[in-house]
Amino acid sequence: ALLHAGAPIHVRVRGTRDHPRVEVADGSHEPPTTALAVALDDEDELMFTFGRGLQIVAQCSEAWGAAIEPDGKVVWFEPTTSPRQDAGPEGAVFDLSDLLAGADAESDHVAQVLIPGVPIAPLLTLRRHYQELRREVRLLSLAHEDEYPLAKTLTDVFAAFDHAYPPLVTHQVATAVADDRTTVDLDIGLDPTSVATFEQMVTLLDLADEFCRGQRLLALARTPEQAEFQRWFLGEFVQQARGEKPTPWVGPSMVPTPADEDRSAKIVS
Repeated sequence: ALLHAGAPIHVRVRGTRDHPRVEVADGSHEPPTTALAVALDDEDELMFTFGRGLQIVAQCSEAWGAAIEPDGKVVWFEPTTSPRQDAGPEGAVFDLSDLLAGADAESDHVAQVLIPGVPIAPLLTLRRHYQELRREVRLLSLAHEDEYPLAKTLTDVFAAFDHAYPPLVTHQVATAVADDRTTVDLDIGLDPTSVATFEQMVTLLDLADEFCRGQRLLALARTPEQAEFQRWFLGEFVQQARGEKPTPWVGPSMVPTPADEDRSAKIVS
């Protein structure tokens, strides 16, 4: 990541005791590459110290892959108990744009949504949690659709929500972060026909928490405070699209990350 990508770079450990997962997130949208464009004999390959990073990762992995996100990419691997002698498994690399390719056109009618004083810290934490869940479900649908047929349906729900979620939210939050603000006043337009998608996502996130607690997903469940904040935030889109007035957030302004991410993440700037 230091050689080929860009800041910010985060190293995280996720998963369960039986199925650990290491993730490296960076600011680059370039997909990872695994092979040199030149042919090397065995002796040259052993001595070559540049360009073999992902090959080594693959040889030390039960599975590995990468996800291209709006703010960069995440390369992950699940380690083996001992290195492989072969090339290792092929990586599962996917782009968020793949999920959005079949999205429907937006409605001409737009409902104005005003959400004042949104605390930025918990919003960013839950965005990372959402992206982690989306990757997890997407990987299940790609690699184990026969074993987990529901994964494809859940992937479609995530794709519908990504399309319905106004991109202006991300822009306004990024501007507030750049200005070193702790809260942001969101003022965005929402297609009222997407209300059902927001409601469906609230239900899906609650269901995902149960799967995570049962270690059926490798992500960690939200804390009660995180779940409450997310229900309020997504609920504001639903309620205001139906003509109701804004309801300010009255809970804590800081929400802990899953497993105290601030303490467990190694951040390289």
